[in-house]
Amino acid sequence: MPDTSKTAPDLESFRVPDGDLDDLASTLAKTMAKVRQHGVILDRLGSEPAPVPAVARPADDAPAAEAADTEQADGPTSVFILALGGEAYAVELAALSDWVNYLFLPVYGREISTTRPWCAQWHEHPEAVARLHALWLAWQQLTDAEAGLSGPSTWHRDHLDQALVHLRAPDGPFAACTTSPNRPNHRVLATPAPEQLELAA
Repeated sequence: MPDTSKTAPDLESFRVPDGDLDDLASTLAKTMAKVRQHGVILDRLGSEPAPVPAVARPADDAPAAEAADTEQADGPTSVFILALGGEAYAVELAALSDWVNYLFLPVYGREISTTRPWCAQWHEHPEAVARLHALWLAWQQLTDAEAGLSGPSTWHRDHLDQALVHLRAPDGPFAACTTSPNRPNHRVLATPAPEQLELAA
């Protein structure tokens, strides 16, 4: 068996203090969230069709133009998560989850109470997913350098404040979920059934 007594002090000298591990883990989590976010954006850019240059078409070409428009309409026409399906939805939800878990909740989560319920399984509440995704899209746009210095303030005023009012309301999407951190609860509220139209015979 090799003698490790000489290498042990060298290994100990590179030990990271426990207090710094939390900072490193937090920084790594934020970096990984950014990497995933950029990956989602790159996937979106790669899946979007190349723009077709505008060319003057003769009047006889109108039916062909309509067919081309129909083909483009077959794919998702929105980046909003409710317009996505299958794998695209799953990828977008994973990126949204990173943003919610590593930025939104640590900064804006606030304490859970009867007047501010929350659900750890928020991704199972369609309204919460929709509102959080819209909030995240606005955050991406308004925290970009091109948004200018007032972008973050605009995001807080026009998007975050309104989203929190509805998400954390006592009658909001989490109304039947956790109202006390000591008593976790999750229940998706039933929604009105769509009215069935009777077809005339």
